[in-house]
Amino acid sequence: MVFDSVFSLYQDWETLSLGEVCQRGGGNVQTGPFGSQLHASDYVAEGIPSVMPQNIGDNSILNTGIARITEADAQRLSKYRIREGDIVYSRRGDVERRALVRKSEEGWLCGTGCLRIRFGEGVVYPRYAAHYLGHPAVREWIVRHAHGATMPNLNTTILSELPFVLPPWTVQVSIGDVIELYDQKIDLNRRITQTLEAMAQAIFKSWFVDFDPVKAKIAAIEQGQDPLRAAMRAISGKTDAELAQMPRGHHDQLAATATLFPDAMEESELGEIPKGWAFQAADLMAEVGIGKTPPRKEPQWFSEGEGDWRWVSIKDMGTSGVFQQRSSEFLTSGAVSRFNVRVVPDRTVLLSFKLTIGRVAITDGPMVTNEAIAHFKLPDDSAISSEYLYLYLKSFDYSKLGSTSSIADAVNSKTIREMPIIIANSDLISCFTKSVIPVFQEVRNRQNEIATLGATRDTLLPKLLSGEVEVPA
Repeated sequence: MVFDSVFSLYQDWETLSLGEVCQRGGGNVQTGPFGSQLHASDYVAEGIPSVMPQNIGDNSILNTGIARITEADAQRLSKYRIREGDIVYSRRGDVERRALVRKSEEGWLCGTGCLRIRFGEGVVYPRYAAHYLGHPAVREWIVRHAHGATMPNLNTTILSELPFVLPPWTVQVSIGDVIELYDQKIDLNRRITQTLEAMAQAIFKSWFVDFDPVKAKIAAIEQGQDPLRAAMRAISGKTDAELAQMPRGHHDQLAATATLFPDAMEESELGEIPKGWAFQAADLMAEVGIGKTPPRKEPQWFSEGEGDWRWVSIKDMGTSGVFQQRSSEFLTSGAVSRFNVRVVPDRTVLLSFKLTIGRVAITDGPMVTNEAIAHFKLPDDSAISSEYLYLYLKSFDYSKLGSTSSIADAVNSKTIREMPIIIANSDLISCFTKSVIPVFQEVRNRQNEIATLGATRDTLLPKLLSGEVEVPA
């Protein structure tokens, strides 16, 4: 059976269903094991990784916190084990996300809630397939054909019917390898942004969550030692000998920072905190707003056009990075006006508080959000910065807020407005902000580069398939 392609095609290349393509190579499209085959009690601390929907990243498997099963269970469920070159999908939720299985992941399990594509031998170059399936037009086809309006569901039938362009093998290799170069650059930038963010988070946690410099001063006083020197060690991670070797300017700057930390703790309504610090409700520090969703039954308010308002969802925040730059849906200006949807300014901190609690981002330019996201707009004379608030909300223990819903994880807007934010002395907050602003600026630059590379990559594939751009030899 011949299918219409989602792209204009070059020469006489075939478009087949994905199922037909798999059959040609002796492969198939298959679900992972059902819950009756693999129970929660079967998972172990050490063993064979089992890929779940939450482990599917952007063309890669995320192994942090991955579930594991015993070798015996893996052998019992051997038909579900994955091989290099397979592609794994989620069966529900973010159904358009996929992950190419690398050599290091061979023998893992396609877990409950996932689908596995196996192309077999000699027909499809896996790297080409992974990039083809990751193109926005193909992802949109999958979402459009998935079952369920609120929670999309994917099955083997739908995935098997996906139109798949099948160029000659040598062309697949050329296209796959060219586009892979863009993905490698994107991945490098993404890893750099993650490292930079982790650095900023580590400093924030040490200073404003664990109170390491303050505790170091207290311990030094109790032991009859120099509290300033102790705080300098805690801040820098250096020994006294290493501090002595520091350039005078850096040493003096470190000492000035250490001076800003108190040398005692005191009780607060939320436990011990450094002396002179305090907790303030979020709505006393920022203008807290909530987004909106126009009626879904009135499609005229929704758009896919870049000229309209970016309308951010929790799903969008899950892939945004530090700065929220993109959205999968848009609202018209008429919708924003008609339904009084709050416009969120640039550099406003966003927080998800329904269904998935605790996703945090900083807006990159003005945008709007749905009602599951709160916005924290800081005044010009705020005692804290967007960077400080972002890192505080990233480190916050949301289990302390409880849940105000009996059917899903959620807290209400009143709880969000009353969230306690720890406020140190203004000089210390200013010092911290100055130290992390360059880090955040570099993250923003890297995210911009990722967006540019991704846009170039996504426009390249259709041009290669149509012949507008010649496939490299």
